[in-house]
Amino acid sequence: MRLTVQKEAAEWYRDELGLDTDSSIRFFVRYGGTGGIQPGFSLGVRPDEPDEPFAETKTGEFYFFIEKDDAWYFEGVNLDVVYNEQADEPEFVYSNIK
Repeated sequence: MRLTVQKEAAEWYRDELGLDTDSSIRFFVRYGGTGGIQPGFSLGVRPDEPDEPFAETKTGEFYFFIEKDDAWYFEGVNLDVVYNEQADEPEFVYSNIK
């Protein structure tokens, strides 16, 4: 599984979450919500420290990760977090692993 976070999306998280330099941001599976790839679940985002990362990336000053216990949600897909200019917020883009 590949995790990428576009620079503009990382900057949006910095501003919205009031993050300091070298912060860690976790993408986690939550029950409910919309736009997820598994029925009944969606992604949440929060500042956190890694325990057992399954996927990780560093964008600028920020470390983004997904924990091993959420790996089931991403089976067979990559996650790219891009900045959607029209919506003025990050967007999750899933692609099949080839």
